[in-house]
Amino acid sequence: MEKQNTPLIELVEEETDPTCGYFYDKRPIGVLLQYGLVPLDKPEGPTSHEVVSYVRKILGIEKAGHSGTLDPPVTGLLPVGLGEGTKVLSTLLLGPKEYVAVARLHDPVSEDRLRKVLQEFTGEIYQRPPQRSSVKRVTRVRKIYSIDLLEQVGKLILLKVSCQAGTYVRKLIYDIGEVLKCGATMVELRRTKVCHISEQDGLVRLHDLLYAKERLAEGDETYMRRCVRPVEYATAWLKEVYIRDSAVDAVCHGAQLAIPGIVRLSSNISAGDIVAIYTLKGELVAIAQALLSTTEIIEREKGIAFKTNRVVMKPGTYKRLWRSKE
Repeated sequence: MEKQNTPLIELVEEETDPTCGYFYDKRPIGVLLQYGLVPLDKPEGPTSHEVVSYVRKILGIEKAGHSGTLDPPVTGLLPVGLGEGTKVLSTLLLGPKEYVAVARLHDPVSEDRLRKVLQEFTGEIYQRPPQRSSVKRVTRVRKIYSIDLLEQVGKLILLKVSCQAGTYVRKLIYDIGEVLKCGATMVELRRTKVCHISEQDGLVRLHDLLYAKERLAEGDETYMRRCVRPVEYATAWLKEVYIRDSAVDAVCHGAQLAIPGIVRLSSNISAGDIVAIYTLKGELVAIAQALLSTTEIIEREKGIAFKTNRVVMKPGTYKRLWRSKE
């Protein structure tokens, strides 16, 4: 699991209690299935909700969810959170999405003309969700980071689109056709990347999960561990904060993180940044928002540094070493 390349600044030297929690990549398989993420390769046909239901049934778990809905005809990366892992899925919406699309132009267009129009659609654009959308049809601003023409064969074009979450690629292609004054229709769509998670890292198919479950029943965990990534896989792109064992349970109960509880943190945190709070074993405790910058935290000895937005770790995982106010 690749994390931010930003250097970490150590505020104090601290050791972790080996009797509490687990190193994030050494969790027992039962715990992993409650703190896991599956980078699923969604097949064509079922809805995203149906695919998640299949995952629940295959793994025999009660709770699972997905980040970013894919329509039934669309294939590709569908991040599925397991158990407490569902709580981090919203962080993936903060990053870009990448798609590969096949579109059909209604009339021939030169490559030069096509590339010029595609360039016009990079940056901020206005989009209104299509009529069959599940969200309210109001005009929204969405950012297109890049549109690359990969191939053109007659009226068929192959595009790679990097865009903000919530962008409708089908509508984008329709609008491109309108500007070209020839019309365009999306033929196929595949999502290849969500935030930092890419299909190049290896996706998991439903039958891979089924096979892994069968091998697990025979006592072989190898395949299941290949399919299910630690929940920290979803937050690897966020800036990091590592805290003392004594601060973990307080944060698990929703407390804000004060400076004395911090052991080390990313060197480039700014006030307002969304960060991941970890134990010294690398376990994800919570998602939080920075109230102070790294520089301000280093300069101060007291005060609240991070506001807890979403607790991931279950209370009681670490020993309670704090007192509630009477």
